[in-house]
Amino acid sequence: MSDRADDARSTTDEAVHYERADGVAWVTIDRPEARNALNRAARDGLFDAVHRFNADDEARVLVLTGAGDKAFCAGGDLKEMSETGLTVPPPDFAPQFGRNIEVAKPTIAAVNGIAYAGGFLLAQQCDLVVAAEHATFAVSEVRVGRGSPWAAPLSWLVPPRVALQILLTGDPLDAERAREVGLVNDVVPAADLRRHTQALAMRIAANAPLSVLASKRTAYLSAHLPLEQAYDAAERLWEPVYRSEDAQEGPLAFRQKRTPVWKGR
Repeated sequence: MSDRADDARSTTDEAVHYERADGVAWVTIDRPEARNALNRAARDGLFDAVHRFNADDEARVLVLTGAGDKAFCAGGDLKEMSETGLTVPPPDFAPQFGRNIEVAKPTIAAVNGIAYAGGFLLAQQCDLVVAAEHATFAVSEVRVGRGSPWAAPLSWLVPPRVALQILLTGDPLDAERAREVGLVNDVVPAADLRRHTQALAMRIAANAPLSVLASKRTAYLSAHLPLEQAYDAAERLWEPVYRSEDAQEGPLAFRQKRTPVWKGR
């Protein structure tokens, strides 16, 4: 990983930071003293950062992480919830990628500690998850009388009986168990988390942009459509990719034994 950042680190909100390094946007929840819990400032900052990523043509992949080495995100700020008397959270209470905010480009969660409740939500909604060895995951709402309607996709990501155990017990999964059940892609030593995640993101960013976007959409089709309809939708989705300049550039670069120059068109 290059140490050079394309942008100087900048603040989208006092609780969330955005930086871009070699085409990869890193969005960091920066409330380590509160285990990166999602108070109003953090939630608003995350929305702002995702909008910035969507508009950032130089950023091909988003990585979401938390500050410090103890917590990715401990979930909603229970102190704030108590003070405000929060009952049913509104649909836009916190960003849910693909539900209340669209993110066409790939996303990766770099989980650097506990990912509980809303922190589990954030990791769940990312396309890929890399976890430090000491990371733990839990949908802990049943232990505090809160709800987790956002966990509806969980039984698509992991086997249904695993999803039921996670939801009914509130028990945490360690990083290795999360990898075993398919919730996590890679488990790495904490000291290697950023380097490993950056390298993964850069491998994605190096690929043909139109193919990457279509690949992401293809992967989610079967979550929403019967298989026959998913095939038909995929054919429609990929036709403009096949007809693009990049679809000719890839084979040409292979024939000429050079690195492709993608234009995204």
